[in-house]
Amino acid sequence: MKGQIQCLDYKQSINFLLPKHYSGRKPVISKSFGWFINDRLVAVCTFGKPANYKLCEGICGKDHASSVYELNRLCRVDDLTEQLSQFVSACLRRLSVENWIIVSYSDTSMNHNGYVYQACNFIFTGTTKERLDFTGKNGHGRHGSMDTGFRKVRSAKNRYVYLAGNKRKIKEWKQCFNYDILPYPKEINSNYILGEFQKPIIVDYNLSS
Repeated sequence: MKGQIQCLDYKQSINFLLPKHYSGRKPVISKSFGWFINDRLVAVCTFGKPANYKLCEGICGKDHASSVYELNRLCRVDDLTEQLSQFVSACLRRLSVENWIIVSYSDTSMNHNGYVYQACNFIFTGTTKERLDFTGKNGHGRHGSMDTGFRKVRSAKNRYVYLAGNKRKIKEWKQCFNYDILPYPKEINSNYILGEFQKPIIVDYNLSS
């Protein structure tokens, strides 16, 4: 692949991601990599601990929960012509010394099927169900916040898992892997417009009272 992969600090990562990524939120970052071509930062991939500890336990059980990390952001410049999967593969090779179980999601509401993950040989384990989270009127807050009568739609997401470790660890993880390994989804994909943020869908249950 062209260019170089470098580790980034938190500020470098956030300065690249916030103006571009559709989530518009700062992720938890444990490791971050940048792809530089001709000294220009063209893509960023970040990894951090998932917020949901049950997810960490669910993949390979409680004994391996501490090894679970999430690929929580992947973003590029608009005019990148190289394959993004090459960059992600390079990041995963660097993480093999960490012995991490890596989970990532493609958001079906953004018409993402996870083709980059498929090209990197992630395991597809199914699609989460769309659900409603507690939230405020403006879409802020969730998970056990005071019931205001407002709910925010959490879209269905395709869940992918990658085992980044040595041969012994990978064998151990495979023996206690809890998810079914499913065929890759193949739907029409589309890219979001960089800098165009995802708008929350809010359901107002107060209207029915």
